[in-house]
Amino acid sequence: MTERPLLELRAVEGGYGQVQVLRGVDVTVEEGKVVVILGANGAGKTTTLRAICGMVKAHGELRFDGQSLVGKPTQAIARMGIAHVPQGRGTFADLTVEDNLRLGATARRDNGIEADLARWYDAFPRLRDRRKQTAGSMSGGEQQMLALARAMMARPRLLLLDEPSLGLAPLVTRELFARLGELNTEEGLTVVVVEQNANLALDIGHWGYVLETGRIAVQGSAAELRENEAVRQAYLGF
Repeated sequence: MTERPLLELRAVEGGYGQVQVLRGVDVTVEEGKVVVILGANGAGKTTTLRAICGMVKAHGELRFDGQSLVGKPTQAIARMGIAHVPQGRGTFADLTVEDNLRLGATARRDNGIEADLARWYDAFPRLRDRRKQTAGSMSGGEQQMLALARAMMARPRLLLLDEPSLGLAPLVTRELFARLGELNTEEGLTVVVVEQNANLALDIGHWGYVLETGRIAVQGSAAELRENEAVRQAYLGF
């Protein structure tokens, strides 16, 4: 008997008001894996993440660790162990770096918060250097690192990332994806990442999906997607 997936979407539909964006999306995420979602603008990538988080109304089957997510409020979904880093980072610009990090742990009731603060300062030394600085005064790359560390302060089982490289310099993007890869291999963190930089995403990914107009058009292992000529021409640039 195979283990059940950590996250499972079956025939998921959803959108905004009268506008249907997702049209029967099927996605499976095994625990400890990195899953990459590719697609053109408007294909439904962000809406898929928002459906998982309860930010858009969705129909169909959405299960996390065997429990249905349908109809649950975003706060309840977060408490189940799903952390979401939205497009544009979503840091609290007027708060300090440390206050942002502590906000990530507000739902926790354990005594490990100070240890985790130290841990993520070690992982991202620039955040330690700027811990008393307001988030809005930092560079885009530093804010993205802060958004990632803040999400990790919740000790999630599943991390959802929406275009983490958006607006970042190539060197910072490579550093960020290297850190994500380390979190997966060293911590066993399960990740679903929506990303335009398909090469970097597939470098750390295990499985991938290509969305087209709200439907899964192609899926396969990261290696298989790299060898798919249509995927290569559309997303990998060769």
